Amino acid sequence: MVDDQEVIKEEGDFLVKLRHSTSHVMAQTVQELFPGVKLTIGPPIEDGFYYDFDYEGTFSPEDLPRIEARMKEIIAQDLPFIREEVPKEEAIEFFQKSGEVYKIEILNGIEDKQVTLYRQGDFVDLCRGPHLSSTGQIKAFKLLSVAGAYWRGDEHNKMLQRIYGTAFLTQEELDVYLERLQEARRRDHRRLGRELDLFSINEEAGAGLVIYHPKGALLRSILEEFERREHLRRGYHLVIGPQILKLDLWKRSGHFDNYKDYMYFTSVEDQEYALKPMNCLAHMLIYKSKQRSYRDLPLRYFELGMVHRHERSGVLHGLLRVREFTQDDAHILCRPDQLHDEIRGILNFVKDVMAVFDFSYELEVSTRPEKSIGTDGDWEVATKALMDVLDKDGLLYEVNEGEGAFYGPKIDVKLKDALGRRWQCATIQCDFTMPERFDLTYIGTDGGSHRPVMLHRVILGAMERFIGILIEHYGGAFPLWLSPVQVVILTVTDRNVPYGEKVYQRLWQEGIRVERDFRNEKLGFKIREAQLQKVPYMLVIGDREEQTGTIAPRRRDGVDLKGMALEGFLSLIREEDKIPGANSTIRR
Repeated sequence: MVDDQEVIKEEGDFLVKLRHSTSHVMAQTVQELFPGVKLTIGPPIEDGFYYDFDYEGTFSPEDLPRIEARMKEIIAQDLPFIREEVPKEEAIEFFQKSGEVYKIEILNGIEDKQVTLYRQGDFVDLCRGPHLSSTGQIKAFKLLSVAGAYWRGDEHNKMLQRIYGTAFLTQEELDVYLERLQEARRRDHRRLGRELDLFSINEEAGAGLVIYHPKGALLRSILEEFERREHLRRGYHLVIGPQILKLDLWKRSGHFDNYKDYMYFTSVEDQEYALKPMNCLAHMLIYKSKQRSYRDLPLRYFELGMVHRHERSGVLHGLLRVREFTQDDAHILCRPDQLHDEIRGILNFVKDVMAVFDFSYELEVSTRPEKSIGTDGDWEVATKALMDVLDKDGLLYEVNEGEGAFYGPKIDVKLKDALGRRWQCATIQCDFTMPERFDLTYIGTDGGSHRPVMLHRVILGAMERFIGILIEHYGGAFPLWLSPVQVVILTVTDRNVPYGEKVYQRLWQEGIRVERDFRNEKLGFKIREAQLQKVPYMLVIGDREEQTGTIAPRRRDGVDLKGMALEGFLSLIREEDKIPGANSTIRR
């Protein structure tokens, strides 16, 4: 009997080889069709592959069908992928003859004396592999888009041109993926953010800096109110730290040595400061502001803390990757004997919140990275604590070697949205090192001084990123409790405006987030606009409604409800407005 996981692994490995091989066929084609192209790298990635090219001309989406057509001809030739192991110096000489300067740069950074080349036909590329046996094994592929990318991801390097593509085992699988991709484009948070008037990113203000419009600010405010209430319910204390702190603190914490490339610095009256990229320092200073007893612990500090990180312009992407963002950040200081319960409490918190938004999720434990602080013993204890809780509670997880924070291992939560895409949001980081560096202590039962353990954690993560994910998850059609506008009142004629205003005032007084559309436009036009804005309910006010003192509700999906009294609609909306898993609502 074959183990199912082995089958999945074998299929996954074949898919990686398939996509990697398809990227080589694309590179061969591009060099044939566009003389003067220089090759860089072309790896397989999740759901596909890409290749970066240095080319003086400009690739456009219109070039992709032409490239695809030639790729199919190469695939039909069933050229074998031939692996060749050669001395590094020989490979450098080979690529010097063809002017492949990027390959030479890569080779100069390789310490091994022997390197591998892969050949199909007359095309040769520097590559570790592995690849398929021949091009004829490529059955279903599609080139998707053209984008810019800096060489080695460094904005100081030359801008290259990247062609993205994907490949699958069968045409049916490819068709399903392309349909999902089309749906993802329809849900793109950047497009919906603009159409729903939620936010903008203006180059006059600066790249990666989000400007919230009224509806977007209200959406964020609703989320923040939900967050505050849920944290207070779980015994967290609300705190607020400053935006800048003295550089000496960041040096003591290890951020300067391990994170300075992502930080912003300034000077005030000859004193050096840094904008905070994380919120933990102020929370430790709060803890240290007075002597603590074992009876005080655990202490849970929560802050909707704005942070700044120097992200390269090439990786900025709408709300998903920005330079200024707010985290639902918390730091728990506890005794070592409380550590397991606190980790479990955070995991339960994550479970409850993900259920509210209908997210499933997967767990991943990330271990000590090469660049880190702290003793091996502390890292071992911290990693074991995280794994022990997961194991004891029967929670499945993957291990991601070497991807922990520089100060401690972590559990990462990868949520899955409505399209099955994975997003990194919540994280739980176990830290023995910061309390040591900042000399955090508590008085134990023995009257002696002891060191607490610190858990760094977020639930939603960056608010900007989470809002971007929510927009795409719901396709902009937020549930009623989360919708910036819950109801819009539509009048049929101008003579219905006074009654419409009366209905508006009643809803407003009840805390419903309501808008008026009393314009002298056709009703169908106003309904269509409200549907495009994805407002959950439209209340149509015409002569009949005015005469009977009723309203005619219409849902955004086009379903007309029976005419009803306003009080009946209020009862309906109060029930629907409850947050899943809670017995409360969030009003204006």
